[in-house]
Formats: sequence, C-alpha cells, structure tokens
Amino acid sequence: MARSKEFDPDVALQKALELFWERGYEATSMADLVEHLGVARASVYATFGGKRELYLRALERYLAQRDVVEPLAQPGHALPAIRAFLDAYVAECLADGLRRGCMVVNTAVEFAARDAAVSAKVAASWAELETALAAALVRARAQGEIPAEKDPHALARFLLVLLQGVRVLGRADPDPRRRLRDAVDQAMNVVNI
Repeated sequence: MARSKEFDPDVALQKALELFWERGYEATSMADLVEHLGVARASVYATFGGKRELYLRALERYLAQRDVVEPLAQPGHALPAIRAFLDAYVAECLADGLRRGCMVVNTAVEFAARDAAVSAKVAASWAELETALAAALVRARAQGEIPAEKDPHALARFLLVLLQGVRVLGRADPDPRRRLRDAVDQAMNVVNI
C-alpha cells in the first residue's frame, strides 16, 4: 500500500514560489527549500523533481496568479484603462516592502538566456502582456482616443519595455517613486501625442 504524503504539495509549492521570488534561483539551495517548506528532501524530489523542476512549477504558479489581460480588456474607453494599468504596476512596486520585483523579470535577468524552457515561459508571459496592451491600444485608436497614425503594436512594445523597467527599478532603487511616476506620465504623453 502506498504511503500518503505528509504535506500538502500545493502549500509547499506556494512556499517555494515565495522563496524563489525573494532570493532567486541561484541563491536558493535545496537545503533552503527543505527548511522553508518543512518537507524532507526525499519528499521534495519525489513530488516535484529537482530544484529546477520546482522552480519551473513555481514560475508557472506565479504566472497563473497574475491576470494581465482582464484589466485591459474592460469595455469603455481604453486610455484610462491603460493608465490605470500602468499606475497599478507602479503602485505594486512601491508597495513591495521586500523589493522582490517581478518574478518573470527576475527570472529573465537571472538565467532565461541559459535555459530554453525558462526562456520560453518568460517570452510567453511578455507576449501575453504585449498582446493585451496592443488590443487595448487598437481599441483606443478605433475610439479616436489616439491618433490614427499611431501604431498600436509598436506602442504596446514600448509599454512592455517600460513596464519591465518599472519592475527593475522597483526592485533596485531604494526610492523609485518619482522616477516611476514620471516614466508613466511620459509614456502616456507618447501614447497620446
């Protein structure tokens, strides 16, 4: 008869996500995970595989917990929704007392270029965000909120890069408040002109 697990894998995965998000992949040892999860090393391996597999599962969970499409897909005027979305990114960064940043950006900076599976997850996340921004900008142009000659897809790429920079400054700058708010103001000026 198979022995039942003595821990909740879902809770352990959430704890692993939090530890990886705070420390990163390289700075988190298997011993750190075992201690933080309160689970025997053998159980971690049996349930999740190795550290890399656990990291990938944690990254997948992080991505599943974030909904970037819904706030931008609301009916009505698109520009206020885009502005609110950018402001929410800034507010989230400013409220992050641990200065963890974004796990996707942290992952990209740390090792996405060295690992095809990780790189694919990062690229898919960024593509989803860019697509949501582009759809909102297409709607804004169709509603006359932005000039007809504006390229919604180019603007979406611009805003994607801005948002990733917001995440980096939110993590690295001890007081990014003014920089981040000014950046959002300037981005909206670029979109509106």
